Amino acid sequence: MTTPTPWGPPYGGPPPLPPTIPAKDLRPRRIWYVVAALLGLMLAGVGTAFIVVTVKNTLDSIDTARSFSSGDSRTFSFVQGKTKAIYVSQSGKGRVQCRIPELGSGSMTQPDSTFRITLGSRTWERVFEVKPGSSGDYTLTCTSELPAEFAVGDQPRMGATVRGVVAGVGCILAAVVSSLAIVIVTAVRRGRHRRRLTPAPQWGPPPYGYAPWPPYGPQS
Repeated sequence: MTTPTPWGPPYGGPPPLPPTIPAKDLRPRRIWYVVAALLGLMLAGVGTAFIVVTVKNTLDSIDTARSFSSGDSRTFSFVQGKTKAIYVSQSGKGRVQCRIPELGSGSMTQPDSTFRITLGSRTWERVFEVKPGSSGDYTLTCTSELPAEFAVGDQPRMGATVRGVVAGVGCILAAVVSSLAIVIVTAVRRGRHRRRLTPAPQWGPPPYGYAPWPPYGPQS
C-alpha cells in the first residue's frame, strides 16, 4: 500500500497547442500569388503573339492567290530596287526555268540559300529572286520538268523571322521563371513570418503521475 503524496492530487496535463496564425496577418500578402499568375499570363500572351504574328507574316509573304501553272504566264507589278522572290510548288526536284523578257540580264538571280514554307497541303520553295531596274508591270513565264505551280512573293527576311520567334520563346520562358520565382519567394517569406509570430512554447506543471523526487512515507 502506497501513502498518498503530501502535495495533494496529481496535476498538470499535455502542453497547449500552438496558436493558429491567421493567414491575413502573414507577410507578404497572398495577393502576390495572384500577381505571379497575372504576370505569367501576360508574358506568355505576349510571347505567343510574337510567334503568331511572325509566322503569319511569313505565310502571307507569298501571293498564292495569283499562282499559275508550269508553262503559263502572268503579269506582276515590280518596284525598282525592291527584291521579289519566285516560288515553286512541285512534287519532286524538277528543273525550273523562269524568264521576264522585258528585264535586262542580271535582274533575275538564284539565291544562295534554300527557303521553304508549307501552306496547307503545298510546300513552296524559293527558286529565283528578281530586282528590277525600273518599276512597272512585267510578264513572268516559268516552266518545270514536273507538274508545278509558281507564285511571286516577298523576299524572305530570315533575320526578322528568327528575332520574332526568339522574342516569343524568350517571353514564354520569362513567364515561367518569373512566376515561379514570385511564388517561391512569397511562400518562403510567409513561412518565416509565421515562425516569428508563433510564441515560444510555455512549459507548464509536471505531467500527470510525475514526481520530481521520491514520495515520502512508508511504502509496502
